[in-house]
Amino acid sequence: MMEALAPYRRRIDELDDEIVRLLAERFAVVRQVADVKRSGSIPSVLPDRIEEVKARAARNAEARGLDPSFARRLYGLVIDEACQLEDDLIDAR
Repeated sequence: MMEALAPYRRRIDELDDEIVRLLAERFAVVRQVADVKRSGSIPSVLPDRIEEVKARAARNAEARGLDPSFARRLYGLVIDEACQLEDDLIDAR
């Protein structure tokens, strides 16, 4: 029975690898954003933008059959980490 799961597990592993690759790419852009915010004296936390990103994620999730509240929670974590990274980069310079 466990052998029947093997192809699904391989595919999940492939998808997880892609998710991590995309997160790394997203955070590379966050590093660039931190440079722009630092030079323009823009705060790292912009509540309107945070809500916009979460709402967009929720809409996209719902359109693809996922729970929108899950997408909001997931993006809450991603955004919190991004804001912390921006704070760290801005403070370090």
